Order: sequence, then structure tokens, then C-alpha cells
Amino acid sequence: MNVLIIGSGGREHAICVSCKNSEFVSKIYCIPGNAGTESIAKNISIDINNFKEISHFVKKNKIEIVIVGPEKPLVDGIVDFLEENNIKTFGPNKLASKLEGSKIFTKKLCEKYNIPTAKFGIFKNSIDASNFIKKCNLPIVVKADGLASGKGVYICNKRDEALIAIKEIFNGRFGLTNEILIEEFLDGEEMSFFVISDGENYIPFGTAQDHKRVFEGDKGKNTGGMGAYSPSRLENDNLNKKIINKIINPTLQGLRDLNTNFKGFLYAGLMIINSEPFLIEYNVRMGDPECQTILPKLKSDFIKLISACVEKNLKSINLEWHNDKSLCIVLCSKGYPESYENNIEIQNLDNIKLNQNEFIFHAGTKKDNDKIFSNGGRVLNFVVRSDSFSNNRKKAINLINQIRWKNGFFRKDIGYKVIDS
Repeated sequence: MNVLIIGSGGREHAICVSCKNSEFVSKIYCIPGNAGTESIAKNISIDINNFKEISHFVKKNKIEIVIVGPEKPLVDGIVDFLEENNIKTFGPNKLASKLEGSKIFTKKLCEKYNIPTAKFGIFKNSIDASNFIKKCNLPIVVKADGLASGKGVYICNKRDEALIAIKEIFNGRFGLTNEILIEEFLDGEEMSFFVISDGENYIPFGTAQDHKRVFEGDKGKNTGGMGAYSPSRLENDNLNKKIINKIINPTLQGLRDLNTNFKGFLYAGLMIINSEPFLIEYNVRMGDPECQTILPKLKSDFIKLISACVEKNLKSINLEWHNDKSLCIVLCSKGYPESYENNIEIQNLDNIKLNQNEFIFHAGTKKDNDKIFSNGGRVLNFVVRSDSFSNNRKKAINLINQIRWKNGFFRKDIGYKVIDS
């Protein structure tokens, strides 16, 4: 079958590779793709916000399944639009995507269905929010309501920091907003928990731990993700049951009560405190770089799985996984997550010989005259699978060092909580 993947990051390259490895896929298209996807698929230069043009392209090229990678088109309703045009699409509809599109929507759902989460307040102006901050215990968490590419969360240890966060959010740093969310700070360990759903049934799809902060030791500003490992060191059967019963099931019931359902990847960002899960946030797609970390562990045919979801036939799938560990390190442009320079050539990529269970997934890259250039803040993902997180990290760093890219930097401590240094 012909498959279209929408997006241009490391997640989409990893999805592209999984599609290429499927016996059911004959041709892959990416809109817009990157230098990595270009080597195994046909990149198409269409604006991912132009749903009408995407629809025309799908029909013209007899594409049988569209897989939507990033959050913005999902939140903007691309699945609804394509399905109204009789195009089979993997991803949640616009209403279900509000789980990520509006943190306040999700918080209200948590309140109504007794889903464990941090205590919170919702404020419509900076004066009320600032007055509330003055009475709060510290640290405190200030969040922009809408999409913010993983950067709209401020963990504030001082009141002045919280007041600055409130001002930045209401001044439109993450887009126009009418409301702001302020939460108590939960002190525990984070965990990412994934499920895949066909709208009626779902299957757990692995766990991971992302590293959001830009500097080693989890310091500095939030990013889209500097690296990840899978599985989470916290994962166990008892905790998984609690997550499913206390968080996933009530959420899906809440959507059903709104006369909708969830089809696609649902990613619960959790805080685990004394073996109890609390919901921090939802993403309505695979995380990035968690996707690059988890998908190489999948034994089952990826497109067979996606097709079963689109056909509401997930019950027919018996997922199989490689029983080992995976770790991903993200190579970034110097200056990320603030200002950075694009269009810097990346040499030596073609000279790297990958061993079995070693992967390089492109993110912010582009190809021009057979040369590869940087085209974003997060540029390349280096993933290694083995029985040892420590070996994975050493091998990933060795691969990065072989490139000798002077405009790049990366965290050397990914997985530090599971690796004895």
C-alpha cells in the first residue's frame, strides 16, 4: 500500500523507517519530511496546515493510509477533514486532540472524573494570577494553556520567576491566550506511558523517560526533548494497572461522554510519587524523542498495527517487542532552545557504519546538492538498543563523535538515573 506521513522531525523519520520495514508498504510519501526521510521516501513540499491540498495529493497518489506525526495539525482538525473526504487517517479527531491542545480542558476532565493530578487554578488575567502566586507555596508551576512545543511550562522556585512567567504567557509568547494554568509542584519521578487505540479498544505501547532540560543534571530551560530511554525504570505490573485504571480508562470514558473517542497514540506524561501515578499532561501523538526510542523495540509489523487501528480491529493484533533496552541522544544546534543558526553543513554522516540495533534518525535536517545541512534546533537522533543502558549511551556518544559536527552539542548524561556513572 501507499502511505503518507505528515511531519518533518525525528519522530516522523522513525515512523518512516518502521513503514519501510513493513511487508505491506510499497511506497512512502512524507510531507514535508527531512534529509533522512528523503533517502527512503518521497518528500513532498506541501504546507502541513493546508488540509485541502494534502487531500488532493492523497487522492491523486492513491494513498491508503495517512499517519499524522505532529500535534498542531491534529489539534487543528486534520483527521476530521481527511476522514470527511473518505481518507483513512491515523490520529485523533479535533475534539479528542484537545487533551493536548488545551491543558485547561484536560485539567477539567481530571477534576470531573477524579483522575489524580496536581491541584490547580485557572486564571483569566495577570492580576488575579499574580495575586494567587503571592499566596502559594513554592516551587509552583505556571503553564500556557495551548500548544507550546514542549516549552510552555515554567517551574518557578521564586515568586519573581512566576510573575515573569505569567507576564510572558499573557503577552503572547506561546500565542494568543485568554487563560493561564497554575499548579502545585509535584515532587516525584517522571514517566511517559503510551497506549495505541482504535477508538474502541487500546493496547499499552511502552514506557519511556524523556530528558526535557537543556543541560546535564536536568538544568536549564525546557526543550522539546534532549534524549530518552525505554523502558522507564519505574515500570512494573502494579504501577501499570494503577495508570490504566486511574488515568487512562477514566480519560477515555470522559471522551465517550463527550460523544467522541480516541484513535491513535495517547501519551500520558506522569509524575510517580510513592508508587502512585499523577497526570502531568497528555500528548495526542507519539512523543519526540520517545518515539525514536520505542519504535526500534517493536517486533510486530508497524503498518499492520496502524491498519488495524484505522479499521477498528485492534483486537486482532498481538503486539510483540524486543526484550531489551533502548536509549536516544539528541544532537542539537548550538544555542538551542533559544536562537541558533541554520544551514550549517553536517559532514561525515555517510561515513558512519551503523551496527545492528544502531540507528540515526534525522530531525532538523535538509538535503541540498547531495549535502546535508541543519534545519532546526534538534538536528539528529542517535539510538542504540542492547541489554545495557550504559553500553547504549557509550555507543550513541561514539556515533555522535564520529560526525565531528562543530555546530552541535548534546547531553552526555542521558539515562543517568538508570546508569551508575
